[in-house]
Amino acid sequence: MKRREFTALAAASLMPLAHAQADKTLRVMVGFPPGGSIDVVARVLAEKMKDELKVNILVENRAGAGGRLAADLLKSAPADGSVVMIAPVVVPVLAPLVFSKLNYNPATDFAPVGHVCNFNFALSIPAALPAKTVAEFVTWLKANPQKANFGSPAAGSLPHFFGEILSREAKADMVHVPFAGGAAMMTAIMGGQVSAGIDVVLEALEAHRAGKVRILATSGERRSAVLPDVPTFKEAGYPGIVASGWFAMYAPAKAPAASVDAINRALNKALTHPEVLDRFGKLALEAGGGSPADLRALEQASTARWAPVVKATGFRAD
Repeated sequence: MKRREFTALAAASLMPLAHAQADKTLRVMVGFPPGGSIDVVARVLAEKMKDELKVNILVENRAGAGGRLAADLLKSAPADGSVVMIAPVVVPVLAPLVFSKLNYNPATDFAPVGHVCNFNFALSIPAALPAKTVAEFVTWLKANPQKANFGSPAAGSLPHFFGEILSREAKADMVHVPFAGGAAMMTAIMGGQVSAGIDVVLEALEAHRAGKVRILATSGERRSAVLPDVPTFKEAGYPGIVASGWFAMYAPAKAPAASVDAINRALNKALTHPEVLDRFGKLALEAGGGSPADLRALEQASTARWAPVVKATGFRAD
């Protein structure tokens, strides 16, 4: 075969492959409904990562069972680098601690891709309560033991267990009151039906700014960027009340290492983009980053942090 004819034939044979690469789609599963913070995070990252990966990125909401439905789907998804999941810490860390039976094993069914972001919790109280600091609130609780309680968005949620840390460290013996979501809990706080509530910072932010509730402290190592005038629990004199949650990206366990590394690089680059950082900041989120190994280490540290708290409560979700 003449060299020119061979070159033309080779080029023609590569055209379907190039076309396939151009049409390749990365599916990003989110186990929660559209509009929530984790959904917004997925869509903001998808917009930046698609250019780096040079593929189309489709965010799919697979809501159900607190993110566990998406985890089940990821377990059985094609392990070819075409599917990932963005999930909160509850899916790989908390669910194994509170459920006797899960359809997935985070250690063997998921390949860590990267740490996406962190979020902190806020302690909110009714605006009508006299306490202006955590210390004053603890004093009030001890003077009013019949009102020593706290609400959370759900039994077995991370805010529930953070409230248990608060109760223990403050020696306040607070009773947990679970609600059907953060909005219902916030309404109860504003109405004085509960003495306090624990949820992510974003859920309480607008009510705090409107003077309907008072955020006394946040849970991170540093003050929240959206609440610079509100101290951390550590600053308020409670160094043992420090904790945060996070979102992370996972692939099916047997996804090709090259694909995982490429997605990780695109994720890390997106997490430095000014538009992403600005959007995260407005959601009271702190950008993450790092390697897949760093994410696995974060999982292990989070399990070590929360397992004793869950065990002490005796709580089981099933």
